Amino acid sequence: MDYTNSELGKPHAACRQAFSLVELVVVVVILGILASIAIPRLSRGSTGARESALNADLRTLQNAIQCYAVEHKNVFPGFTSDGVNPGQTADSFINQLTMFSDIIGVVDPTGGHGCIFGPYLLGDIPPLPVGKYAGVNGVLVTNDLQPSAAPDGVNGWVYNCKSGIIIANTTSLSAQEVEQAEAEVTKT
Repeated sequence: MDYTNSELGKPHAACRQAFSLVELVVVVVILGILASIAIPRLSRGSTGARESALNADLRTLQNAIQCYAVEHKNVFPGFTSDGVNPGQTADSFINQLTMFSDIIGVVDPTGGHGCIFGPYLLGDIPPLPVGKYAGVNGVLVTNDLQPSAAPDGVNGWVYNCKSGIIIANTTSLSAQEVEQAEAEVTKT
C-alpha cells in the first residue's frame, strides 16, 4: 500500500493523527508564561478603573453638595425642611439632592410649590464602586466633623451635613489611597 501523496511525496494526512508530548508541553509552557504576564496587568487595570470610578463619584457628590449649599444660603443638604433644625437624615440628604427644593430645603419631585432649585443629581446616589460595600448606595449621616468609615453594611457613603464632607464607606483601600481620592475631589 502506498501511504504517500504521489504529488508531494509526503506522508498521507491520515498517518499523522496527534501532537507529540513534547509539542504539547511546549504549548502549555508558552501559555503559562503569557498568563503570568497578563493576569497581574489585568487585575491592576480593574483596580485602577474602580479607583477612577470612586474619584468620579466623589467629585459628582461633592459638586452636587456644593451646588445645593450655594443655592440654599450655605446650608448643606441633609437638614430637615426648615433648613435650620438638624434632622440629619439620609432621606433628607438624598431627597434634597435628587428632587426639586425651595430655599429652605422643602422638596417636591415635580418642581411645584416654589421648588425651583435642583435636582443636583439625576437618578439616585451612585453606588460605592470599591471595597467591601461595593454596589451599595446608602448614605450614613453623621455628626462627626471628619467622618470615618462605618462597618454597617448598608451604607456606601458617610456624610456630615454640618461640614458637607462625604467619604467612601470603605477601609479596603489604604488610608493613603482614600486620602488621595478625596484630595483629588477637593482640588477641583
